Amino acid sequence: LFEESEIREGDLAAVAGVEKMPAHLEFTVKISGRVMVSCDRCLEMFEYPVDCENHFLVKYGEEHDFNDPDIITLRADEHELDLKQFFYEFIHLALPIKRVHPADQFGNSTCNPDMIRKLNEHLIDDDKNRDPRWDQLKRLMNDN
Repeated sequence: LFEESEIREGDLAAVAGVEKMPAHLEFTVKISGRVMVSCDRCLEMFEYPVDCENHFLVKYGEEHDFNDPDIITLRADEHELDLKQFFYEFIHLALPIKRVHPADQFGNSTCNPDMIRKLNEHLIDDDKNRDPRWDQLKRLMNDN
């Protein structure tokens, strides 16, 4: 269904509540559970908790208003609303931009040590590659 998803698997529960108003429907979607995502540092999969609550409105009309992404327009002849895409987006928006293994109780990284070792072997030392002619200019920029 969603081939490009960064989530490989998960165990989630979603609860959707609807409050009917005279001119629209107010949806509240609560999603909680866990998903498996790839670590941005060591590339191993790890479990990340998800707990989010989102709100959006559904109104009846003929034209969709693209100015507000939290308002969905449902034509009068439509009687169902597929929430799969909303769930997908809400779950992905609940994930942090940078996904790394959480630290252990001592504050140490729980990333794959072999991969971290390989990354450290290929680090570029900026001091070795620095052109000393630029040092004076950098000092001037930092002083201002």
